[in-house]
Amino acid sequence: MNKYFVTLLIAVFILFSCKKENQSTSILTKENISGYVQKGPFINGTSISINELNTNLSQTGKVYNTQVVDNKGSFNFGNVELKSNYVSLRADGFYFNEISGEQSKSQITLYALSDVSNKSSVNINLLTHLEKARIEYLISEGIDFQDAKKQALSEIIKIFSINEATETTSETLDIAKKGDDNGKLLAISLILQGYRSEGELTELLSNISTDIREDGILDNKTLGSELINHTVYLNLNSIRENLEKRFSDLGVNAEVPDFEKYINAFIENSTFDITASLIEYPSLGENGKNILDLNELIYGDAEFSLAANLHQGTKLKIKITSLGTKDFFMQPFTVKNWTMSVYNETTKSQYFTAIDSDKNCDLLMVFDSGDFLIEYFEMGALEPNRTKIIRSK
Repeated sequence: MNKYFVTLLIAVFILFSCKKENQSTSILTKENISGYVQKGPFINGTSISINELNTNLSQTGKVYNTQVVDNKGSFNFGNVELKSNYVSLRADGFYFNEISGEQSKSQITLYALSDVSNKSSVNINLLTHLEKARIEYLISEGIDFQDAKKQALSEIIKIFSINEATETTSETLDIAKKGDDNGKLLAISLILQGYRSEGELTELLSNISTDIREDGILDNKTLGSELINHTVYLNLNSIRENLEKRFSDLGVNAEVPDFEKYINAFIENSTFDITASLIEYPSLGENGKNILDLNELIYGDAEFSLAANLHQGTKLKIKITSLGTKDFFMQPFTVKNWTMSVYNETTKSQYFTAIDSDKNCDLLMVFDSGDFLIEYFEMGALEPNRTKIIRSK
């Protein structure tokens, strides 16, 4: 064996050894990757998967699976080995609906994209889900991953009239902790949920994701109106109580963030038009002119309908008070989806409460000639959302 050939063999061995060493050091080992899945908190048994992605955010084929292990939405992956820093997480499960105060009736799916090179905690929420398609598009346009994440999040929160910068990434946010950024997440989650079914929420998220994918702007005004239409009916006190009770029942020492200011800012500053009411008061009911019609104050007949059409998840209570010596009466055999309090002889008033949402209410009412105060308590409000004084001739 000549000296040249020996030298060549040594060089090949050294090159192969270096290549092998470089390959081994390229493995990213994470002892744990943990986090929370939150809409409200997802419940025990929610399926979680983590997919390794390449630099183009395409799946490499490596997948790890686990489940949420409690009703706080917490999960943990142990001993994760990756050749890439980038991962996609997916959660499929039921969740606590903080607006209704009940568990969701159906499952939803949420996603998150993250660079886990310097983190071992990744939360999955509506912001991580909404930004996914936008990030993927920005990456395809040559934008760096971190810059794409930052840009997508900034664009999304502006849709909800939040113009102040968010100091962290979406996957670090937590609705069980105080702080403005956590308040933004909770507010946006509530606006998106509204009084929608899980199917309606999933459709809305998909439509918004598609709309903002290429320019980061919600151009579809119909989608924007869907957001504001529901937001104006949110009962913020009830939502806070529902969340605080839920966390307390779970033994979680939570500090629900100040989400209210972001909800109110969206209502005040949004450019989206309110195009529909979740509680409708038609001009005519099954028994004649509707005494609840917001546009009518003078009634010439004696018999009227007490009519309202309720969207899913809505609540309504009506109080009628005689402002003089005259009185009003009802015909119990005509009642439809109302329950009535006992008539108060002292205050000359009576309450009418809708039994079920997603149904119509009606009742035949008879009024003497006189003036009457109508008070509307919508969505469980303790004070009337609106009032009017009617005159029956």
